[in-house]
Amino acid sequence: MSTPPTDAARTGEALTDGSVLGFVGLGNMGTPMVGHLVGAGYTVRAFDTSPAARKRAAALGATPVDTPAAVAEGADAILLMLPDSDAVESVLYESGLLDAARPGTVLVDMGSSRPHSTRTLARRAADRGVSVVDAPVSGGVAGAEAGTLTVMAGGTAEDVARVRPPLERLGGTVSHVGGTGAGHALKALNNLMSATHLLVSSEALLAGEEFGLVPEAMLEVVNGSSGRSGSTQTKWPKYVLPGTFDSGFGLRLMLKDMRIAVGLARESGLPSLLGESAVRLWDEAAAQLPADADHTEIVRWLRDQQDGHNEQDGHDQHDGHNKQDGFNEHDGKG
Repeated sequence: MSTPPTDAARTGEALTDGSVLGFVGLGNMGTPMVGHLVGAGYTVRAFDTSPAARKRAAALGATPVDTPAAVAEGADAILLMLPDSDAVESVLYESGLLDAARPGTVLVDMGSSRPHSTRTLARRAADRGVSVVDAPVSGGVAGAEAGTLTVMAGGTAEDVARVRPPLERLGGTVSHVGGTGAGHALKALNNLMSATHLLVSSEALLAGEEFGLVPEAMLEVVNGSSGRSGSTQTKWPKYVLPGTFDSGFGLRLMLKDMRIAVGLARESGLPSLLGESAVRLWDEAAAQLPADADHTEIVRWLRDQQDGHNEQDGHDQHDGHNKQDGFNEHDGKG
């Protein structure tokens, strides 16, 4: 027998502290997000396939549960921090979470899902009286830990307003960017820009290194100039120069979002010439880097290309000398 909706669920009021939230996905970002919600006074029912992750959530004050469907018990909203649409659909449809959600519940997909899949989910959820808000985030693990994520929300104004209070506990900026699927579309487009920035910034910085410039000096100047980006301001100083390559966001997840973004352009009949080229290069990198590579490791791949090019140049020069020597010998014999 399902639990009756709370007053907030019945009236559509904003979900302030004291409301019950379900949470699925306790990874590098999900775990600190749960901590912020508990600290704000929410009752959080949390699930992850990893028992260790559930234990960490319990240490933060959440109530761990053993199945995805169990997070729905008494929940006014259910937040999903999962990698893609396939994972979301598996949890909602195959594991029974959507069936367990009560009418009046808001499902909040905070991962990087396909916008069209999100719209399909919203229609299916509406048949059960459940609303969907897509609210992907930008800011990475550091933003999740600090509670300073940028949240881009898609859905009706009423539904976004209901879940705004818990979202504001997770992010310094919560922007309602449009209807259902708009948040996921914008996240993909943002990551296409971010990935392309990182690629071209890294090519330029590596070229500068090869010329003899010091990376720290280049970054200081660029970050006060028009060439600056999140890649030069954060990714190179924090993850590339120290050699840690541990931003917490996988290269293949970045590539997935890039493909979604160029797909949106293609469907709209718009050219995405640079975007398509960036996807091709990131795809080549993904084929050569480890399966669990961080997205900042694209710089390692670029260095390998640079080293291979330099080695090839050396061979070509060496071969050229040999050919030239042979020609001269032939001339001498003539």
